[in-house]
Amino acid sequence: MPAQRLQAFLDENQVKYVVISHSRAFTAQEVAAATHIPGKELAKSVIVEIDGEMAMAVLPGSQRVDVHMLRDAVGAREVTLARESGFRDRFPECDLGAMPPFGNLYGMPVYVADSLAEDEEIAFNAGSHTELVKLSYRDFERLVQPRTMHFGVGV
Repeated sequence: MPAQRLQAFLDENQVKYVVISHSRAFTAQEVAAATHIPGKELAKSVIVEIDGEMAMAVLPGSQRVDVHMLRDAVGAREVTLARESGFRDRFPECDLGAMPPFGNLYGMPVYVADSLAEDEEIAFNAGSHTELVKLSYRDFERLVQPRTMHFGVGV
């Protein structure tokens, strides 16, 4: 079952989505292999600090966040990858590293890599290391209202 907050939000907004169960997997590449979804179509959430404030960067599993590109894209002085100890409590119903890309539900802005916005559908961790949620990118964009920019680079 997806994280309760996420599932309630999707249901309240009458979004059609599919839950995909898979064997326990921790990295985006492991999840992609377990679910037969290409890594470029699987979204991963990376928590960053932008000028000291937590934010969520969402990009394909086959890419990594280039903090310098993200810094320039948002016009910040400093962007760093956040320490797990700094954000663990923000996602109480989620396994660490399996946060869904709905930062708006957790009080943080969301930035999406432009390459992910090209897909018709988005699949992502549903709060655990054993489930994904898949829905249309349009619905994701409508509900999250992320800022789309170029900050993902190949792994």
